[in-house]
Amino acid sequence: MQVAPDHSRKPLLDLSPGSWTRVAVLAALGTLCCIAVAFAVDSYDWETGAWRWGTQPLNNLIIPLLLAPPFFVYLLNKQRQLAIAHHELMVVAATDPLTACLNRRAFTALVDRYLDRMQEREDATQGALLIIDIDHFKEINDTHGHDAGDSALVRIAETIRTSVRASDPVGRMGGEEFSVLLPSVTEERANALAENIRQRIAATELLLSGRACHVSVSIGGVTFARDASFAELYRQADRRLYQAKQAGRDRTLMANLATEPDKAPVH
Repeated sequence: MQVAPDHSRKPLLDLSPGSWTRVAVLAALGTLCCIAVAFAVDSYDWETGAWRWGTQPLNNLIIPLLLAPPFFVYLLNKQRQLAIAHHELMVVAATDPLTACLNRRAFTALVDRYLDRMQEREDATQGALLIIDIDHFKEINDTHGHDAGDSALVRIAETIRTSVRASDPVGRMGGEEFSVLLPSVTEERANALAENIRQRIAATELLLSGRACHVSVSIGGVTFARDASFAELYRQADRRLYQAKQAGRDRTLMANLATEPDKAPVH
């Protein structure tokens, strides 16, 4: 989940379980094995224990070429379809159906794995966790209806995703609350990204009941540069979110895990 490496480039040969390339390669290898077995069986004399050419050695090539490819393609394609179905089920199980963000369980597991991996590798674990809550969201549902509220959630989730890096996971923690993990960022960069999210959401125009509306969000966050658990980071970020709402909403409140909470900067 490191940001530096570019994983967007596809390999020259995609041999993943859901690829047709894998089917073609394995079918070709299977056919070659069948040809080799046919020649071996036909050329070995069990009585004398000697090797010889059969009476019609060409059949050892033609028959496997006719029968083996369809068999292997059919079998491997069924495996490919199962792999795709399994992947889709995994995506569905980890994704919030409305906003297409990670759901709470998947987001929590992903952050925990990231923190554990950094600790195992003894790398400098540095980053930030943000919690984003839509201000007065209940009024949107009460005034414009739940369909309008769902539409607002989708637009805001999209705005959050486009405000951070493609590698930064975004999760919907429930209701109108979202969370973002910012791996490998400095404290200054984390503050800037959090404030950018707040400003971009405030500038996003929502169409509610036929009228253009704007909403604000409150953001609480915590930066860290040491080993930490998701539970600890979430608790600290949630505390900053509560303080941001108490201070009047529509603001960002960040703190460093290693500093006093009272010294957290407010924007």
